Amino acid sequence: MPTDSALPFEKTLNAWFNQAEEARLAGEFDTARTLLDRIIGQDPAHADALYTYGLVALASNQLESAQSWVERALEVRSDPAYYGTLCIVQIKLRDYARALQTAECGLALEPASLPLNFFMAVILQVQGRSDDAAVAYHRLLELRPDHPQALVNLGVVVKDLGSLSEAERHLRQAIALAPSYLGARASLSQVLLAAGRYEEAWPYFEDRWANFVDADGRPASVRPTLPLPQWKGERLDIASASQGMPEYGARLLVIPEQGHGDSLQFVRYLPMALERFARVGYICPPSLRRLYEESFAHLPGLMMLDDGLSDLSDWDWHCPLMSLPMAFGTRLDNIPAATYLHADAARSASWRARLAMLPDAGLPRVGLVWAGGHSGLTEDRARSLNPAQVAPLLALPNVRWISLQKTDDPAKRADAVTHAPLTDWMDDATDFADTAALIDNLDLVISVDTSVAHLAAAMGKPVWLLNRFAGCWRWLRDRDDSPWYPSVRLFTQLQRGDWDGVLERVAEALLHATGATYRKSYRSFVR
Repeated sequence: MPTDSALPFEKTLNAWFNQAEEARLAGEFDTARTLLDRIIGQDPAHADALYTYGLVALASNQLESAQSWVERALEVRSDPAYYGTLCIVQIKLRDYARALQTAECGLALEPASLPLNFFMAVILQVQGRSDDAAVAYHRLLELRPDHPQALVNLGVVVKDLGSLSEAERHLRQAIALAPSYLGARASLSQVLLAAGRYEEAWPYFEDRWANFVDADGRPASVRPTLPLPQWKGERLDIASASQGMPEYGARLLVIPEQGHGDSLQFVRYLPMALERFARVGYICPPSLRRLYEESFAHLPGLMMLDDGLSDLSDWDWHCPLMSLPMAFGTRLDNIPAATYLHADAARSASWRARLAMLPDAGLPRVGLVWAGGHSGLTEDRARSLNPAQVAPLLALPNVRWISLQKTDDPAKRADAVTHAPLTDWMDDATDFADTAALIDNLDLVISVDTSVAHLAAAMGKPVWLLNRFAGCWRWLRDRDDSPWYPSVRLFTQLQRGDWDGVLERVAEALLHATGATYRKSYRSFVR
């Protein structure tokens, strides 16, 4: 029991703490810190004040400070809520090993804690421990079956484990619980697309922006909002007249999105759009602009535009690039799969002259990309190989290996592949037009799932794709060809993470194709 003389002091501390909490909740962080400093000055072991200081630091995105304050609070009192907040901070810091330990400590105190069970599952998922993450999500759903986010995450996990039907079941259950949960709709679109059910998938795919988040879980991209109607395949001879558009035809502005590989795959729809519109403009990423302008030079109505377009008066409709497949009613049996990108002849000749000067110039020329260019992407770890893994492939005889690896990550650069017969001129490739001209002189491209694979395939070059288990939706499932690119041959992992098996099959196919010492026709690489 506190003494009578202690009561006024405790009341004062409680009053200060209540005021600090009110200030924190109102976003008045300076005021909150002043009050919390006053409390801690009087009582350094005031657990709630230490913890609340951590909450203020977290809200201010001062993550290291937040971690320190919450850890100090935990030294005074073991509280499951404290462990939960510390988990959040450590996840944001990407310190997943410590976050997992934190979650385990909190669950030891309160095994049925919904937040801690959820954080545990999320951490395991981020670490790539999909089997363990699935178990953790099932455990959470036993505690709370109507947890939409857990259902969505479980759906994503089991999709990555290879079960599209189970993933669809969980995602549809989440949508039934929360119809406005756009992340659930976006994730369902990925499952339906991977299953080849395109007509069902495209409407859900319109919510894809909901799944573009950064490491902190904050939106990394948002759906473009323009004061123009989105074209969804309407018949323009009717729509133009009803909306008072010019008699000579309507004009479509196509909005870019996602990565270079997505752009390279879906610009195939721009010439088709020009058949419906008098003019089509595409806001083009700078590194792709020269390639597209040269490839589509025969289409004067197709324009490549700079980003930051402010005047929209020249346009009547807009459409995000990856919404064009829906607008054209794309199914597996009507994908426009003809070659549509081309290298500049003069630039190609320049590369050809350099290649001719290499020793054994008659050897088959094989381009190689072994890692994705964006290490920050969650899937990059799963889709990429390391230099040591590709070294045995580079040791195969009768091949002239040409690096197509373009990255700022030193660990992924060609010079990280030591003692390998690998020609690397990618520092001289300033954009995709340069890379296309080099690819134009190769017999085959072997690549992980990255933009160079799309570029080579769009040019009609034979591509052997090193495909991760349950990979991107566009490669579908249980097949070794692609309806998007007739020249692509898929070498897919039979088990998660098993690149050795993939490389063994590639090596066997390559040895078969290069049985002669001297260079063969590129048709040797096509099945």
